[in-house]
Amino acid sequence: MTMTLAELTSRTGLTVLDHLEQSVTIPVLDGIQAQGDLIVIPLPLPDVRDWDAGWQPVPPEGVELLRGVAGGNPHTLVAEPGTCRWSRHVRDWQGLAIGVFDASAPVYLLHPEHGGSGCAPGRYVVRRQREHEGGGSRLVAD
Repeated sequence: MTMTLAELTSRTGLTVLDHLEQSVTIPVLDGIQAQGDLIVIPLPLPDVRDWDAGWQPVPPEGVELLRGVAGGNPHTLVAEPGTCRWSRHVRDWQGLAIGVFDASAPVYLLHPEHGGSGCAPGRYVVRRQREHEGGGSRLVAD
């Protein structure tokens, strides 16, 4: 099943900025993908034992994963009821992980400025993006 940005915003009640094309089909990918200051990374099965606590179902209104700097726009994980669970209990030695989600059907990340991106069924870790310049690094500020 394909999902357009208009269908996703109508279904969730979340909004995006007017400059985004509402009729665009949201791609559903099973690999690494980025959305602003977030990066979504598939987890291989051997790693799943590290994230077995604190699972919660993704509610119909979605889960706000991260809000931009100074109260900016939210990145929201949305899914059909009963198809996705998530947890903020993440072991991350770099301190960049925000949470992990486990989906049995396509799920979507929605952001007012960036629109939507889809994740195929599977387990993913959601992290902050970091950019490197010279000898240092900093978090991506969206």
